[in-house]
Amino acid sequence: MPRRLAAGSAGDLVRAERDIRARIGDQHLDFAAMAAVSNIYRAANVVRNHMERKVLADEDLSWAAFTVLFVLWIWGDQQTRHLAEEAGVTKGTLTGVLKTLEKRGLARRRTHEEDGRLVLVSLEPKGLAVIERLFPAFNMSETYVSAGLSEREKAQLASLLRKIIRQTEGG
Repeated sequence: MPRRLAAGSAGDLVRAERDIRARIGDQHLDFAAMAAVSNIYRAANVVRNHMERKVLADEDLSWAAFTVLFVLWIWGDQQTRHLAEEAGVTKGTLTGVLKTLEKRGLARRRTHEEDGRLVLVSLEPKGLAVIERLFPAFNMSETYVSAGLSEREKAQLASLLRKIIRQTEGG
């Protein structure tokens, strides 16, 4: 049996949505919202898997580890609670990611100077070298993933997704 919710042709995805509607269509549901959200989820997973296989695998990094390095690169030292939030992971997941990054010499945890209860995470020089070397390849893959969209469509998609993020985080 084909994997109907997995990435396939555009027709496969539309057929999957039609099958779902046929199965549960007698209920009063917002099928447009369901299609939008399920496609966001599918797209995010397809992109994440692509990036992990095509870009991050060479550095033996997970999506979460890459995101942690990126956040530290862009915004500098972070308290663990803020880093987890920015990276979109739980504190438990962050603990495991940081253990791996520290073991590889890419990041370092230390006690906050003014408040010993807080832990700060910083990028080590080796981590800086990795993210600076890796990010151009990551962006090339972002270009590949979005190649089917015009510049206007990319901007429109980003704007629409920001609306969804604000609605969800604000509500």
